[in-house]
Amino acid sequence: MRSYSSTGTFIIRVILGVIFLAHGLDKFQSGIGNIEGFFASLGIPAFMATFVAIIEIVGGIALIIGLGTRIASLVLGVVLIVAIFQAKLGMGFLNGYELDIALLAMAVHLALSGSSLLSVDSLFSKKNKA
Repeated sequence: MRSYSSTGTFIIRVILGVIFLAHGLDKFQSGIGNIEGFFASLGIPAFMATFVAIIEIVGGIALIIGLGTRIASLVLGVVLIVAIFQAKLGMGFLNGYELDIALLAMAVHLALSGSSLLSVDSLFSKKNKA
């Protein structure tokens, strides 16, 4: 039987994955050109909007299915750190970067602990082959 801790981490993994998948898809659905313009207004090269959207989609899917959880969480954490310092910091904590801080905490937790419950990674785990 799995511990409550692994169940909680599984829930964090899937929810964080869904959030990033939704944000990545939204960047394309709302018009990537609009997002490129926003990035350019922040001094970030416009092409990075597409790059970030793809990272969010691929990273979100990876978290949902549990493939490379630690790596995906680390990469998504970097995206969050850049978003906080480039776009959200000046907005203040409330209605600014509070959600990003919560998502970053989730990503850091997953990067440090991993999440093998109901994951693709667990299919390839050495523990399961013994």
